Amino acid sequence: MMEGEENIKGGRKEKRQDSVHTNAVRAGKRTYFFDVRSTRGKDLYLTITESKRHMHGSGDVTYEKHKIFLYKEDFEKFREGFVDALEHIAELQESDEFLSQDEGQHRQVEEAE
Repeated sequence: MMEGEENIKGGRKEKRQDSVHTNAVRAGKRTYFFDVRSTRGKDLYLTITESKRHMHGSGDVTYEKHKIFLYKEDFEKFREGFVDALEHIAELQESDEFLSQDEGQHRQVEEAE
């Protein structure tokens, strides 16, 4: 079935949304997909999918997926929240308030001695 074509499943009509742009970001065992899609009314929205690869002892590979749908009316608030969170992380990493788990454990051992 081509993008935008209708499909009949279980007696109901489904229309696949048109894919406008896709960007895949690989990060270790995870891949993040940023997909810009359009609705029938030509409104754009974004789906963010996290796909995590799981290797089983049997040699089988499965993928666990989580998806977020972000609609145009929420783009700006999402951007603001995302940028704020990244800025906060950067501030914490530069300050003494933030310690990595290893640093925190090392400091606890030093304080106990």
